[in-house]
Amino acid sequence: MKLQHDKQNFTKELLQWYDENARVLPWREDASPYRVWVSEIMLQQTRVEAVKPYFERFLQALPTLKELAEADEDTLRKLWEGLGYYNRVRNMKKCAMVCMEQYGGQLPDTYEELLKLPGIGAYTAGAVASIAYKRCVPAVDGNVLRVFSRVLVSEDDILKERTKKKFQNIIQDYIPENRSDAFNQALMEIGAMVCVPNAAPRCNICPLAKDCMGYQSGAAHRLPNKTAGKARRIEKKTVLVLLCGDKVYLHKREDQGLLAGLYEFVLRDELLSRKQIQEEFQEHLIKLVPLHNAKHIFSHVEWHMSGYLLELDKEILQGVWCTRKELLDSYAIPTALKVYKEALLAWMREED
Repeated sequence: MKLQHDKQNFTKELLQWYDENARVLPWREDASPYRVWVSEIMLQQTRVEAVKPYFERFLQALPTLKELAEADEDTLRKLWEGLGYYNRVRNMKKCAMVCMEQYGGQLPDTYEELLKLPGIGAYTAGAVASIAYKRCVPAVDGNVLRVFSRVLVSEDDILKERTKKKFQNIIQDYIPENRSDAFNQALMEIGAMVCVPNAAPRCNICPLAKDCMGYQSGAAHRLPNKTAGKARRIEKKTVLVLLCGDKVYLHKREDQGLLAGLYEFVLRDELLSRKQIQEEFQEHLIKLVPLHNAKHIFSHVEWHMSGYLLELDKEILQGVWCTRKELLDSYAIPTALKVYKEALLAWMREED
């Protein structure tokens, strides 16, 4: 069987499908460089539906590069709270500062200049250049790699940098000069909605099927190829939520390393028994309440956690003791501790 693939027809069908099926998203309604950039950084390793409220809140608080460049770290962490991968927002501030100093308060309008900025790699540079500035450059993310691996029946490992560069060169030849923004977004969209990850591709509804050699050969379901990641290290933790009256204790993490600069409850690097906790805090302990066990997965490590809420008669630790309102308004708690934050808030509501 001879496999069929026509570049021009592929692009035509893709754009027609996108024109009819594109989702209405807030960053598409006004595709200014700043809005596109903010959305692309937020969408890295985060679902579209999860990003929407964060995007709106971030733009309301920091509507321009200038305001982002001048924002303090705690404000940024609070705006980002729950999105994870906090290095993203730290690099955004660095990027905004460079733009204010070197580019007249604007994001540069070429792929090459965008690549020079902190936190901007090949994909983000391609997305901003093509969507906001209509530059004829590819934006190759995981969705695009998956689509083209199936369309061209590529056995290359999509996690390898050389594969990404190879596809950048290939896709460059597909991009129509007058619709580079729509083309790149259409590829991402069809990868998210039809040629989906972690499941069988929906070839029966795909407008690209007749130009997809993976579909024609039956290979689409086993592609793309990617190397298995290393096993994550498991770390056991005990989370101690300390309450004194209407205030909860928070500790600020170091400014370097995992979850840098975020606020946390008391976090011990071992699983403590109820008896051990009672003995440590017995002098000031009023009540000890066990909380749910929880697990959080980072890219390289898993935290396996047990938790306890402790009511104390004295603020016995140095650090921040804050009210419920202050916790909600001012302090960014890692997503890893979300279950314990929610348990605390529920407890404080009941006590009120």
